[in-house]
Amino acid sequence: MTQRTQRIEDYALIGDLQTAALVGRDGSVDWLCLPRFDSAACFAALLGDEDNGHWRIAPVEAGPTGQCSRRSYADDSLVLETYWETGTGTVKVIDFMPQRDVAPDVVRIVEGVSGTVEMGSVLRLRFDHGHVVPWMRRSDGHRVAIAGPDSAWLRSEPEVKTWGQDMSTRSSFTVGEGEKVAFVLTWHASHEPRPDLIDPYESLEQSLADWHQWVGRCRYEGPYRDAVVRSLITLKALTYAPTGGIVAAPTTSLPEEIGGVRNWDYRYCWLRDSTLTLEALLSAGYLEEAAHWRNWLLRAVAGDPADLQIMYGIAGERRLPESELPWLKGHFGSAPVRIGNAAVNQLQLDVYGEVVDSLYLARRAGLKSEEHAWSIQLALLGFLEERWREPDEGLWEVRGPRRHFVHSKVMAWVAADRAVRTLEEEPSLRGDADRWRRMRDAVHKEVCEKGFDPDRNTFTQAYGSAELDAATLLIPRVGFLPADDPRVVGTVEAIQAELGQGGFVRRYSTDKAAADVDGLPGDEGTFLVCSFWMADALRLIGREKEAREMFERLLTLRNDVGLLAEEYDPAAGRQLGNFPQAFSHIGLVATACALEPDCADEAG
Repeated sequence: MTQRTQRIEDYALIGDLQTAALVGRDGSVDWLCLPRFDSAACFAALLGDEDNGHWRIAPVEAGPTGQCSRRSYADDSLVLETYWETGTGTVKVIDFMPQRDVAPDVVRIVEGVSGTVEMGSVLRLRFDHGHVVPWMRRSDGHRVAIAGPDSAWLRSEPEVKTWGQDMSTRSSFTVGEGEKVAFVLTWHASHEPRPDLIDPYESLEQSLADWHQWVGRCRYEGPYRDAVVRSLITLKALTYAPTGGIVAAPTTSLPEEIGGVRNWDYRYCWLRDSTLTLEALLSAGYLEEAAHWRNWLLRAVAGDPADLQIMYGIAGERRLPESELPWLKGHFGSAPVRIGNAAVNQLQLDVYGEVVDSLYLARRAGLKSEEHAWSIQLALLGFLEERWREPDEGLWEVRGPRRHFVHSKVMAWVAADRAVRTLEEEPSLRGDADRWRRMRDAVHKEVCEKGFDPDRNTFTQAYGSAELDAATLLIPRVGFLPADDPRVVGTVEAIQAELGQGGFVRRYSTDKAAADVDGLPGDEGTFLVCSFWMADALRLIGREKEAREMFERLLTLRNDVGLLAEEYDPAAGRQLGNFPQAFSHIGLVATACALEPDCADEAG
């Protein structure tokens, strides 16, 4: 079997609000975890080769590596339309996953547009992250795959010629103008009976209607509406509907450096994203989604503050043990491939500030208050009051020694500040505002004394360090210092000069002098959310023209269907990291709204 040749940006996303699949420009579904985002993949060619599982539908004329002529989403939806223009005609393939009633379905409808086109389908199901070859059999005109706990049924309407070859299920058929052939792949637990069959064409109409209704709630009407709506749809697609949790990405181990080892599992929910996620949802008018995310947050963090984790599973699971999958070669040979995430056990003090800030934002936005929410915040504050002076692993989850990261201390200040504000705005709540003022003042004094380099006029990554950190761009945004403070302006300019690359921003230096910071070999690309933060910071310090130019430059990095990964390599001109990345799309929405005063005002 050959290694996959699709780049990260060659993929489009489909999903059913409980899991998601990636479809390449070659018509192949190369990634899909069933039944949840964090389940084992049944298509894992994205991280290996064809024998690790994929499902390709394409014209026979296209050959084994041919790519489509064009593709796009149908209107403002998650229904993907891929066009193939051949020597004998044009065909369209419609890919989507209907919001499920019981079982997850992948629907692929082949529709003749003009002429006559000979089509082929190759399905290789490989359960357990591309490792287990299922037993295939026929049943009532369907192909049935079973292995251990997993079972999947493949059917077509009308039924087409199907046979087994090279450990795969193959189909051959011809479509003329106006003709349609629909394939449906349905997963269910192998010990349960097959779910009721869905009508693929009714499901298509319902999916389009569902997305049309949802997008109609968006209140952003600025000049970047198409980009904002696509990002919001992506965030919705990364939401696990039963709980409201939003995964950082639907993938694992897409590399931050091609051929490198910086490959992590992002199919979980990070507390670090909470405030920015709420801001993005609220600014666009999605109060219901914001409330669901807030409620997920409250359930996840409930308990002893000492046990607070930086991330949780999509239903609030705490145990996310990290391991490697040696049978997967990695995307473009970038090994190891990991599942689980050992960073779950790190101490990241900034998350306490993120949680308190999120709940403060939710309260101000008018989301119905939960009675226990304030009690949880007081418990978190009490813990942070005792621990904020300790070193930690910081926002970027470094795997080097703990440090006194400036951003972590700033977020401790945020936690105390939001507590003070809450008590000032709602004096009936129990709590000691003076106590939190004292903490706030102590944190502020220490950060300004130990985390600021007066010779270079910039905040640094950590106390006593000469390195910079793009996270300090958030200092004016969270209110630690006003935007016109010379120390803020100096920090923005220093990060531009030292962390800027190809018009974008790295999160921190990975050169040899700074190699002990994250404890990892190799390099990484520019970090997209940090580049959005730079645009925000430039606007705040009064350089709006420059901010808008940077934002519009970032928009050009989106792939042909409007999606962004975590990072971008300006030298190679390619996206890097897990894809699509919620943090990148959150940054896009937030910056677009910030550039439009009316939208920013509505968000509070």
